[in-house]
Amino acid sequence: MKVALGVTGCIAAYKAIEVMRGLQKAGVSVQVLLTRSAAEFVTPLTFEALSCMDVITEMFPRGKNRDILHISVAQSIQLLAVVPATANILGKFAHGIADDFLSTLYLSTPAPVLIAPAMNVEMWRHPAVCANVAILKERGHLFVDPAEGQLACRAEGKGRLAEVETIVARILEALKADGSLAGLKILVTAGPTIEDIDPVRFLSNRSSGKMGYAVAEAARRRGAEVVLVSGPTYLQAPWGVRFIPVRSAAEMKDAVLKLYPDMDVVVKAAAVADYRPFKAAGQKLKKKKAEVGLHLVPTDDILELLGKQKKRQMLVGFAAETERLLESARNKMKRKNLDVLVANDVSCGVFGSDTSTVHILKPAGDPEILRDQPKHAIADRILDIIAENRKPKV
Repeated sequence: MKVALGVTGCIAAYKAIEVMRGLQKAGVSVQVLLTRSAAEFVTPLTFEALSCMDVITEMFPRGKNRDILHISVAQSIQLLAVVPATANILGKFAHGIADDFLSTLYLSTPAPVLIAPAMNVEMWRHPAVCANVAILKERGHLFVDPAEGQLACRAEGKGRLAEVETIVARILEALKADGSLAGLKILVTAGPTIEDIDPVRFLSNRSSGKMGYAVAEAARRRGAEVVLVSGPTYLQAPWGVRFIPVRSAAEMKDAVLKLYPDMDVVVKAAAVADYRPFKAAGQKLKKKKAEVGLHLVPTDDILELLGKQKKRQMLVGFAAETERLLESARNKMKRKNLDVLVANDVSCGVFGSDTSTVHILKPAGDPEILRDQPKHAIADRILDIIAENRKPKV
């Protein structure tokens, strides 16, 4: 596991050394990035001596541009942690300003981001800083909020960097560096499917793909070998995941059934179209004043096919309902031979949101309810259940 540790310029910068040491003791490789201001408080030599790795302080260091450095680092890390994070870097991250290595790396990496701010109490509660923090939290970034106490400026209040042990624990929790899914092959489906009506028009749905991508990324972090089969989305495929793009329900079915025999776990988070046009027109259908009917036929139910073929695999399904949520979910779980079903009420327009309220059903016991949780947190809970119930290979 590799973490990029971004250190920005404030008096708490020296504590980043202990954060780095704590991560190293847990077996995590740490690439340190110092902003120009941070280097005024702690020298690069200190970090280099303790990490045994070059410290990045410049956007274009000489002799290291055979690869585009910020891209190569962005693709090699499992987490970007910024400790301490100043008000300045929060503003850059929130508004996409990339004027140094750390802020450019932030825009380049698909890895999760953890931020531990430290600043004067008045700065921390300034409306601009509060707005930037809200933006970053909405993006799903993790925060280790400042602690209260006496600050370096001798003011009292919230603003001092959280305890080193707390920050290290949160980073390790975010990484899920427990190997709980090591050795498992996990297939995840995500996104919508598209069913063509003619060369211009198609049928689809509002799925963003965020839930499935979160599951795939989290499963990879836990050591699983992950394949992500996805319908069209604007999301970037998680690093280290085998990515198979598909368009239609038929393409998704073919890809999934081909992979299924070799899988240990399947998480079907995709919103597959239930119907498709009987036959797509070869040319664009011209507009007419008369009413036009569309002949639709059912698509194959991929999850039901998997349930019928299931041998040793663990099957996790999703149910997006607008009424009788639990009744519909229980029926679907039984009918499709699922081990776990994640149900959510989509009648209030949750598609595309970074948070959701879900009910997790298992064959026995009451549903587990996760209320208004970030999708990455829901993904981790699903994977906790998979880890707890992983089936031995036969």
